Amino acid sequence: MEDQSNYETRTRSRIAAALLAPLAALIGMPAFAADAPVIDTGDTAWMLTSTALVLMMTIPGLALFYGGMVRKKNVLATCVQSFAITALVSVLWMVIGYSLAFSDGGAAQIFVGGLDDLFLATVTIDSVADLAPSIPESVFMTFQMTFAIITPALIAGAFADRMKFSALLWFIGIWLIVVYCPIAHWVWGGGYLGGEGVLDFAGGTVVHLNAGTAGLVCALVLGKRVGYGTENMAPHNLVFSLVGASLLWVGWFGFNAGSAVTSNVNAGMAMAVTQIATAAGALSWMIVEWIVTKKPSVLGMLSGAISGLVAITPASGFVDPRGALLIGLIAGVVCYLAAVWLKRVLGYDDSLDAFGVHGVGGAVGAILTGVFASSAINSLGSGGLIDGNWAQIGPQVLGVAVTFVYCGIATFVILKLVDVTIGLRVSREVEIEGLDYNLHGETVHV
Repeated sequence: MEDQSNYETRTRSRIAAALLAPLAALIGMPAFAADAPVIDTGDTAWMLTSTALVLMMTIPGLALFYGGMVRKKNVLATCVQSFAITALVSVLWMVIGYSLAFSDGGAAQIFVGGLDDLFLATVTIDSVADLAPSIPESVFMTFQMTFAIITPALIAGAFADRMKFSALLWFIGIWLIVVYCPIAHWVWGGGYLGGEGVLDFAGGTVVHLNAGTAGLVCALVLGKRVGYGTENMAPHNLVFSLVGASLLWVGWFGFNAGSAVTSNVNAGMAMAVTQIATAAGALSWMIVEWIVTKKPSVLGMLSGAISGLVAITPASGFVDPRGALLIGLIAGVVCYLAAVWLKRVLGYDDSLDAFGVHGVGGAVGAILTGVFASSAINSLGSGGLIDGNWAQIGPQVLGVAVTFVYCGIATFVILKLVDVTIGLRVSREVEIEGLDYNLHGETVHV
């Protein structure tokens, strides 16, 4: 997506090339390269800021959000998962992840990228990516790295209190390469789903449905926590969670508005609709919970806000404020039902509602993108159902189904492989005593 200043610069270059071409031919001057990428300092500054905002979402945002929701004996173990995943994924993304997600896959392009960019071999100080020609490729690569970091970190909410730290590292490392990178390539790297017309501006399928589905499979494979349903497992410090959710809310502007990869009108609208949908999600969850339980809980309001953020993510570059308001209101209600009613009916222990909020919210947002996408906003020019384009709903449903099935099967296989080699779950005794001291030799004194 080309912003106004970049457009004007390229126009001047084309005019200069046309005027000077005859002279160049006469005196042997090299002609101007009319279509050479031009680094825009404004775009670059915005993307540097967005990258930092998205990284803040994982550490400290998600670490505090999840850490506050577990029991005191597991708060360190939960927080450090986000920190360790950040370190692990950063290295893996540099070594192989970026190449698999965004390089040319040749004959396998429809499924996954190639290996030409292992260890960032082609990323130089002045190279640019095809998807972001107005910023350095180093910035685009790091921005995408922060997406790759937060996606597996979200999964940890589903298996809180019971997975081995060693198993976590192996599972996340393999999952990034086998699940995240191919799906990111399908949608954003020139692969299958993008070719089918799936709209996903900032990661409704790639990030949230993907992580939520993996979380559901993790919860089913690991089983319930010891004492689940009989013991008090209330959050130990909701102030931590409130601070973490607030950091997520602010950081999400980098997530959604940054996905414009330019500092233009698309980024401005993405920021506006993100704020509107988040507020609507918080209010709708709060109202439903207030009606059902007679009290509006702090955790409910936080969860509703996250639901709105998740649902607007795939739609943020394609909808107007009215569409955003409806997406947020719907997401708050649907995610409440999934996190409270569906989990109770099906009986799985998704500790921190990774599937109820991110899986369901991602699916809702992806499908509603096909409903509320506006041709007046969408830079690709195609609207959704509100513009009379019924056909856009088909690709959105396809994207949800393919992501859910592939992620679910692959996640199950990876978990079983880790389980038969080093084991997934801590012992019953360790789980009862707490993970902080038993896994890390440290405890919290607050």
